[in-house]
Amino acid sequence: MPEIVFDNCVLSNFALSDSLDIIKELYANRSYITDFVAAENIKGILKGYKELSRVKDAIRDKWLKEIILNTSEEKALFETLSVSLGFGEASSIAAAKARGFIFACDDKVARKEASLLGVRLTGTAGILIKAVRKRIIDREEANEILNRMITHGFYSPISSIDID
Repeated sequence: MPEIVFDNCVLSNFALSDSLDIIKELYANRSYITDFVAAENIKGILKGYKELSRVKDAIRDKWLKEIILNTSEEKALFETLSVSLGFGEASSIAAAKARGFIFACDDKVARKEASLLGVRLTGTAGILIKAVRKRIIDREEANEILNRMITHGFYSPISSIDID
């Protein structure tokens, strides 16, 4: 199974909707965030989004791993991407490209940059759909979670999970 690196938005959607367990079920021990994404998460916690501390708990429980950019290839790509993207997205794309990870992101600009680099993508909606297909949750529960995410500010490209 492929490894996956998350941007802060995707993890926040699942943490704020009390459904981070879906990420754990699908990607435990194959999930990563960069140190820049971890810093964004801490900023969110400090702004009062205490539910985001679930991401810190996942790191503490070791099913989500925090990584740093450590090769010259990753660092150079990060520098290039950070001109037009936030540090979290730029670092995640750099890690995904260099390490062959899937990049989990909902941001259109970041997804386009990743796609141009040949990085495989998923996002919040794709993860919910995968969870339904793998029978981790049913469609009704997926739609309830999606609605909670939207209530917390997720600008979803879909209004419901409709798959057979």
